[in-house]
Amino acid sequence: MMLNLNKTSANTNKHNYKDYLKSWLTVMGPGLIIMLADTDAGCLITAAQSGASFGYSMILPQILLIPILFMVQEITVRLGIITQKGHGELIRDYFGKGWAYLSAATLLISIIGALLTEFIGVIGVGELFGISKWFTVTVTALFLIVIALTGNYRRVEKIGVILGLFELTFIIGLVMVHPSANDIYQGMQTMPLHNESYLYLVAANVGAVIMPWMIFYQQSAVVDKHLRPSMIRKEQGDTLIGTFITQGIMIGFVMLFAATVFKDNTNSTEETVFNLVSSLSNYIGWDAARLILGSSLLGGALVAVLVVALAGAWGITETLKWRHSLNEKLNRKNFGFYAMYGAIILLSAIMALFGKNLVSISITVEVINALMIPIVLGFLLILEAKALPDKYRMHGIYRWIVISLSLIIMAFGLYMVGPTLGIW
Repeated sequence: MMLNLNKTSANTNKHNYKDYLKSWLTVMGPGLIIMLADTDAGCLITAAQSGASFGYSMILPQILLIPILFMVQEITVRLGIITQKGHGELIRDYFGKGWAYLSAATLLISIIGALLTEFIGVIGVGELFGISKWFTVTVTALFLIVIALTGNYRRVEKIGVILGLFELTFIIGLVMVHPSANDIYQGMQTMPLHNESYLYLVAANVGAVIMPWMIFYQQSAVVDKHLRPSMIRKEQGDTLIGTFITQGIMIGFVMLFAATVFKDNTNSTEETVFNLVSSLSNYIGWDAARLILGSSLLGGALVAVLVVALAGAWGITETLKWRHSLNEKLNRKNFGFYAMYGAIILLSAIMALFGKNLVSISITVEVINALMIPIVLGFLLILEAKALPDKYRMHGIYRWIVISLSLIIMAFGLYMVGPTLGIW
């Protein structure tokens, strides 16, 4: 009798565990995909340049960014699940059409610039293998447009996560160069904040981690995924896991180039895909370098194009009060949403193929991104206080920590304007 009771209890526990795991996997996704998109081609190049220029001393700033990255994105979880509205829609409801249109316009410019960077990254990876930019850009654009037209958010999310996981191939390169644990420990004890170049790279890394389109995407994603208030904790857990993964990838790229380029003091500039592969090939060989970094950068670029374009389509159509669900196949009622998504991708692809003054465009986009960080974080914090019932708001010391860290991020965003324009 006792044996049967024990067996029944074990089966019950096993069943409960499976149910819990199934429910958690059902919720998981928005936080993970947004964080994988956060480590896009531009971010990885920034991390590589940081490691090549200042070695392991850039690891600590990446660790310090973990709390604020999670705190900012988990606010979007609560806002989306409780209000069942996207970020653009909430701005319109609480601040009026004028502010909503301004937010949508700056978001559009920002995402076009971000996607331009991603497509340039895709072109760079293709050229490593002798593939024409016309082929890589055309296939990438059509592939990502077709994915969205399936009319199923969960399917799009799964494909995006799978693409993003290719970023982890850089770990093979990290194993091959085997960085010294003692060097890492020593490097993490130094932060040359008196060095203007170091401070500029820290600010660039802040800009590479906190991006306005992330807020728009995750808030709309939890709405489109039909997550309920009882799922908030699980989605916060999803976001936390994604936060550690994205910062782990950034730290990994810093370490990869700190253990090679910085250690040998080769003074190379890591500004393009070719630069990264060329520098690393001196240590692990050309074929290994292009396969490892190529797949990592391509994975980051593809998931970023998908997420950034969706963030733009959601943000703009929410502001315009158009139908904007990814859970419906293309029809007359939601044509505006899908047309906006496709137009954003195609415009960015064409600019990458035909753009002649891409440096000027990139500078403009960087300035807009820097200016948008204070605006978007400001809206986010005010909406958190206004749009949520008291039980779902931040309270006590946690609230003041989030506000204080957000103000620091805003300050770094404004600081980026000066160096970018050459003012200081």
